[in-house]
Amino acid sequence: MTEPAQELVIEREFDAPRELVYQAFVDPDQLAAWFGPVGYSVPRDTVDMDVRPGGHQRLVMVSDADREQRSPVDATFTEVIEHELLIGEERVDGLPGFPDGSVLRMRLEFHDAGEGRTRLVVRQGPYSPDFLPMVAMGWESSFTKLDALLAA
Repeated sequence: MTEPAQELVIEREFDAPRELVYQAFVDPDQLAAWFGPVGYSVPRDTVDMDVRPGGHQRLVMVSDADREQRSPVDATFTEVIEHELLIGEERVDGLPGFPDGSVLRMRLEFHDAGEGRTRLVVRQGPYSPDFLPMVAMGWESSFTKLDALLAA
């Protein structure tokens, strides 16, 4: 019997104001500098952003060890509130463990945590229970790169 799909929920605080953390998610140059887990990079020329409802986020994560190992992202924004909220969805095909045509949804909430800090809430899914830990580790690894970018 297959376990039901679950939503990933991660809460993380950053030592930077909400506007700067939000900008790191919507500015193509910044996104290319940090997005993807350690061991992956996002070539700047693969990033295309149109941050508005109905707009898109397109990029390709590339393995540093094997440049042929690529993971494209082609998501559509469904709701955008500047410095507060990004909601989007992506139809996936050819992703192991997901039937073709599956829709992954993501919600990013940016909260003022006081003293120049930001609390980010990430909600993403649905994922199978065995896939969830890998996705969580990917985000946490990416956030170490985001921390470095925000500190610069």
